[in-house]
Amino acid sequence: MTQTATETMLRAQDPAGSSAKRTGPKRSWSDVAFTVWGVLVMLFLFLPIIVIVIYSFNTGRLLVAWDGFGFDAFLTILEKPAIQSAVRVSLITAFIAAIIATALGTLAGIAMARYPGKWVWWFLGLLLLVSVTPEIVDAVALLPWLVFLGQDLGLGMFNDGIVRLSVGSSLFATAVVSYIVRARLVGMDANLEEASSDLYAKPFTTFRRVTLALAMPAVLAGFLLAFTLSLDNTIVAAFVQVSGTTPWPVYVLSAVRSGLRPEIAAVSTIMLLLTLVALALVALVLKRAGDSATQIARTMTGG
Repeated sequence: MTQTATETMLRAQDPAGSSAKRTGPKRSWSDVAFTVWGVLVMLFLFLPIIVIVIYSFNTGRLLVAWDGFGFDAFLTILEKPAIQSAVRVSLITAFIAAIIATALGTLAGIAMARYPGKWVWWFLGLLLLVSVTPEIVDAVALLPWLVFLGQDLGLGMFNDGIVRLSVGSSLFATAVVSYIVRARLVGMDANLEEASSDLYAKPFTTFRRVTLALAMPAVLAGFLLAFTLSLDNTIVAAFVQVSGTTPWPVYVLSAVRSGLRPEIAAVSTIMLLLTLVALALVALVLKRAGDSATQIARTMTGG
């Protein structure tokens, strides 16, 4: 029997199966409904951001009054020292806060992963408390504390606006870095560290060349996330700032009273791009470390 005849007989015996293979499974109405609902939810969440990006190219005097398309708003940034100062303060404080949060959070995450015990759950509870406490509570608590340190105890550094903003922004970011580093190490066996100790390596050498090397992707990811989280700490910044060191979120908040201008949207667009680049770098660092998409999501969320 020839091959053509065999194929003809198979098609005659199973015409429905062949048709199903050609057309594929039919989607139910519930699948279509959930797909449409998902698209609508995504549009609802991201449409305001898209609108701000579009209006950053508005040449009008006010943000809400569209006049035409152009780059005037971005050029205005170069002509207003107040905007430049606010952006510079935000970037500097976010960078310092990220360093503080990374240093403290890395040590905390390694300790929780490598020295398990009942204390870990108590410590995780404290970190969770920091994470869920409303920012207004943190701000109200920080202000008198920083004033006490700077004026009553005479520690002049706490009278500096950059120091105040950096300390205030690092609180929540430290908890985030701790979650990420712990999530990275808790699933890794400690055999390499034990082998290093068996080979008579000093504890600091083992920590630097083995433990820290294993945790480095999470450390870098935590640093970048801490940086992005510190850029928009509006409530804490509004309370602890001092004259001359106004960060960008507080500047925008004060500009609402006189009417938002297109340059506000322009700077917001630039910061949005900066945040997206930072998140992309986080994913790239974790991917180069060999993590899957699920592992990357777990590490970034501290899961």
